[in-house]
Amino acid sequence: MTVISEFSAVRAAHIILASASPRRVEILNTILGLEARVVPSTFPEDLDKSQFTPISYVQENARQKALEVRSRLIAAGEAPPSVVVGADTVVDQGGAILEKPKSEAQAAEMLGRLSGSTHAVHTGVALLYRDGSEACFCESSEVNFCDLAPEDIAAYVASGEPMDKAGAYGIQGLGGAFVTGIRGCYYNVMGFPMHKFCATLDVARLGAES
Repeated sequence: MTVISEFSAVRAAHIILASASPRRVEILNTILGLEARVVPSTFPEDLDKSQFTPISYVQENARQKALEVRSRLIAAGEAPPSVVVGADTVVDQGGAILEKPKSEAQAAEMLGRLSGSTHAVHTGVALLYRDGSEACFCESSEVNFCDLAPEDIAAYVASGEPMDKAGAYGIQGLGGAFVTGIRGCYYNVMGFPMHKFCATLDVARLGAES
C-alpha cells in the first residue's frame, strides 16, 4: 500500500527535503507534487567508509543530513516540521563506494570501472517525524553498463554531466545511453526511490506532536 490515496493530507503537511539534488526535487515536487521546502544539509558527509557497508553508509548519511537540517531549523526558532526527508545515493562497484567525482580524471576512472559490468545503486532515505520518531531504509537497484570506448568516456566527461552524480553518470540524461539493463526501481537510480518512499511514509505521524 502507498500513500497515494491520502495525498491530500501529505501535500498539506510541512515537509522539508534536506537536499539540493535537482533529481530529488523533481521527484518530490514535480512528479509527486508535494511542495516540499528545500533546505540543503550542511552535513560534511565525512563518515569513515571503512566502518560501514555501502547500504549502512547511505542510510547513516541520509540520517545525518536530516538531523542537521532539523536541528538547524529548530535552533533558528522554527516549529518542528511534519517530516524532514534526508537522502543519499552511491554506486556500489563490487563493494567499493563510488560517490560524486571530485575531478574529471576521477569521473573518467569511475566510468572505466563501470564499463561492461553490473553495479548496484543504493539510496538511503531517512524520515524524521515531528513526534521524534524516525524511519530509515535503503533501496537498491542493479544496473548493467555496455562496454565504453575511451572516446565515449572522454566525450561524456567533457559534457559536464557526470560531475554532480554518484558513480559519474545520470541515467535520466546522456548517461542513460550506456545502460543496457536495470533491475529494480528506475527512480532509485535517479536518486530517490519514489515507490519505497510512498510505501514507507507514515501519514498519521505527519500531524503528530512530540
